[in-house]
Amino acid sequence: MAVKVLSVKESQDELIDQAIALGNRYTKTLGLMTPPAYRSMAADGGLLAAVDGEVVIGYALFGLPKRSPHVRLAHLCVAEEHRRKGAARLLIEGIRQRYPQRLGIKAKCRRDYGLSGMWESLGFVPRGEVKGRGRAGKTLDGWWLDLGHPDLFAEVESDGLLTVTVDHGVFTDLRGRASDREANESQSLDAEWLADLLELAYTPQLFRDVRDIADDGERQHQRAALHRLRQLSPRSEGVAECRDRLLAAVRETQSELPVDDRLRRSLQYVAETSCAGLQVLAARDPQLKRLADVAWEVARVRVVEPSTVTLHVDELRQAQVYRPADLMGTEFRAGEIVPGAEDELVAFFDQEGTDSGSAFAERLRSLREDRVVWHPELLRDGQGHPVALYVWGLNERVLTVPVLRTAAHALEETLVRQVLFLLKRQGRECGAEVVRITDPSSSPAAQAAAGDDGFFRHGGGLSALLVDACGTADEVGSTAQRIARELGLEEPELRPGLPAEVASTVERAWWPAKVMDSRMPSFLVPIKPRWSTELFNVPATLLPRSDLLGISREHVYYRSSGRRGESTPARLLWYMSSGDSKQEGQQVIGSSRLDEVVIDTPEVLFAKFEHLGVYGLPEIQAVATSGQAMALRFSDTEIFPRPVVRERLDSLAKSLGLTCSLISLSKISNALFQAVYQEGHRRT
Repeated sequence: MAVKVLSVKESQDELIDQAIALGNRYTKTLGLMTPPAYRSMAADGGLLAAVDGEVVIGYALFGLPKRSPHVRLAHLCVAEEHRRKGAARLLIEGIRQRYPQRLGIKAKCRRDYGLSGMWESLGFVPRGEVKGRGRAGKTLDGWWLDLGHPDLFAEVESDGLLTVTVDHGVFTDLRGRASDREANESQSLDAEWLADLLELAYTPQLFRDVRDIADDGERQHQRAALHRLRQLSPRSEGVAECRDRLLAAVRETQSELPVDDRLRRSLQYVAETSCAGLQVLAARDPQLKRLADVAWEVARVRVVEPSTVTLHVDELRQAQVYRPADLMGTEFRAGEIVPGAEDELVAFFDQEGTDSGSAFAERLRSLREDRVVWHPELLRDGQGHPVALYVWGLNERVLTVPVLRTAAHALEETLVRQVLFLLKRQGRECGAEVVRITDPSSSPAAQAAAGDDGFFRHGGGLSALLVDACGTADEVGSTAQRIARELGLEEPELRPGLPAEVASTVERAWWPAKVMDSRMPSFLVPIKPRWSTELFNVPATLLPRSDLLGISREHVYYRSSGRRGESTPARLLWYMSSGDSKQEGQQVIGSSRLDEVVIDTPEVLFAKFEHLGVYGLPEIQAVATSGQAMALRFSDTEIFPRPVVRERLDSLAKSLGLTCSLISLSKISNALFQAVYQEGHRRT
C-alpha cells in the first residue's frame, strides 16, 4: 500500500497518539517532547503524518512562527522498520506544498549522529552551528531548505534567545538524577530544536538551594552542573526592595500563607528574576506557582511550568525582548554627549580588545575631529545612568554608525530595537540608502536585534538597505538592485504576486519599501483621537514625547470582534475619524504593518498583550461585543509628514473608481494604499 501524508488536526486523537508513541521510541536522538506540544502544533497546522494503511510510520512536527518567515522543523521521524520507503521525502514535500509562502525550512541535528547525507539528500544545505545545552553539550548543525523565494532574505530573521530562569525543582529535573513524568516535562527544555531559541539561567537563590542539599554526592553533582546555565547577578539592593513589595502583596492577598523561610525563598526567585530584567521563571514548586498572580502584578514576572515555555517560546520571547509599555511614563531622556564626558561612559558600556577603557573614550573624542560630521546620542534612565549610546553620520548615501552600545539594563533589548528603527528613520530623512553599523564591539543584544531588522554581515560590519520605493516588484526590485550593485552584493530579484509572508519580509528588511503588486492586503482603520494620541502622539499632547519614546515599534489596537476580512501580514492606514477641529480630525495620519489578529475575551487579550501598553482592561471590555474583542498587533508605524485629509482621500479613491468606508475597519485596494501613502510622503 502506498504511503500517504496527512495533515493532522487537533481533534484527531488516534493519529496524534500514534505520533507521540513513535516519537517516544526515539527520544535519545529527537529529545523529549511533551504530548501537549504535539497537540498545540497540530492545532497550528504543524503536524504531518506519513501513514501506511492506518499506521503512522513517520511524522514531521514543526512550528510556524508568527513573527518569522520560515518553518521551524522540530522532529522529522520515521520508524526504523519503515525507512527507505521515501516517507521522509514525502513529509518534507508535504511541508513545501502546504506552506509555499514561507521562505524555507530550518532544522537542527547533532553532528555526531552522522545524518548529513540524509539532510543533503532531502535538499537541505548546511547553515551555521550551535552548541547544544544538554548534558552532552554536543554541536548541532543548522540545516536550511530554500522554498524558492529571493535568497537575500534567507538569513534576515534572527531568532534571538528567550532567557528563562529556573527554580530548584526544574534544575534538579534537568541536571539531577530524577526520571518521572514531571522530570521529563522539565527535560523538554533541553530539546535540540530549542537550542538557539532558549537560554536557561540561574539566580543566586538557586545556588543557595544547591548549597543546602544534605547529600554530599548529589550536592557536588548539581553544583558541577551549574556551569551549563547562564549565571545572573542582579543588584542586591534592588532585589531586597522588590522582595519586600512582593511580601507586602502576599500579606494583603494571601494572608493564609505563613511568612516562613519557604515563602521568602520563593519570593527571592521572583525578585531576582525581575531585577535581572527577565520576565519568565520556570518553576516546579507548587508554592511558587500559587504566587504567580502576585509575581506578575508586582514584579512583572511570569511564573510558568516548563511545558508552557516550550509551547509558547515565540510569544514569551517577544514579550521579553520588546516591552514598550515599560518605557511609557518613564523619565528616559536622549541627548548629545557633552564634550569631556567621554571618560564617564567607559564604565557603563562593555568594550573588548583594543577598544577598551581609555581607548574607547579616546575613540569617542576622535570622532569630533573627523571630516565626517558625527552625531553622538546618549540615552539615560530616570536616575541619570547611561543606558544606550550611538553615534551616526552621513557619508554620501550611507548612514554609518561607528558606535552602538547598550548597557546592562532591564529594558536593554527594548531600547536597542527602538534605537535601530530610529537610525533607519534618520537615514531615510537624510536620503541615505544604506545603514551600516561598524562598531567592532556592539552588544550581543544589538547584534541580535539587528538580525531581526534585516541587517546582514558585510564589509566587517552590519548593513541594511533602505529602499525608499512604493510600487511594483519591478520598481522596488530595481531600486534594491542598484543599491546592492553599489555595495558589491548579489542583485536580488523580486517577482510580481509575492506571497504576503514574503512581501512582509521584504518590506521589513528593506524598510520603507512597499511592494504593491504582492498578495499582501491593505486595510483602512478608523481611530479616535484619544487613542491616536496614546499610540502615535497625534494630535500632539501639551507635553510632547521624544521620537525615540513616543512612537514605539510595536503596539496593539482593540476593536469589536466582528470580522471584516482581516488577515496577516497586512498593511494598515490609520484614519483619525474625528477631532476637536477640522485640522485635527478626518485625516489619514500614518501607516503600520499588521502582524497578528486575535479574537478572545477582554481578559485573555489583556493578559496576552498588556506588555504593549496603552489600553487597560476596562477599555477593552468597552469595545467588546458578545463578550469578545479583537486585538490588532501592529508594528513599525510611520506618521505621515503630510496627513491626507478626508477630501483628498475621497478624491484619490474616486480617481481609482473606488469609494471608502470610514465607519469601521475595511479592506482597501493596494492601489489606494499606494496613492494615499505616496500622498502622505509627498514633499511638494
